[in-house]
Amino acid sequence: MKNLIRAEEITLFMLALYFNSLLPFPSWYFWAFLLLPDISMLGYLVNTQVGAYAYNIFHHRGIALVVLLTGFIFQHNELTLSGVVLFGHSSLDRIFGYGLKYLDNFKHTHLGWIGKSDS
Repeated sequence: MKNLIRAEEITLFMLALYFNSLLPFPSWYFWAFLLLPDISMLGYLVNTQVGAYAYNIFHHRGIALVVLLTGFIFQHNELTLSGVVLFGHSSLDRIFGYGLKYLDNFKHTHLGWIGKSDS
């Protein structure tokens, strides 16, 4: 099942790359901003609950799509790029097994525990 989810996430990341290619920015902008959503992990300096909420806001694909579509509808290319980056980043994280966080522990995600094998 993990390989199926990983294949799906690779496809969604490629979709983000395609959306990025439609924007009037150099392609390196996408790559330069791709890891920026991880700044939300600074919330973990407060506690695990604040960290999980901050992380989940910046890694939720629904929010990414709202940002992307809002930018597209209002023809605001920078906002559209932000949505594409958020979408691509969330897919990239899921490719590597990082999912949305539960409130109890950074390693406890909707995809299971980070670092635990299913074998």
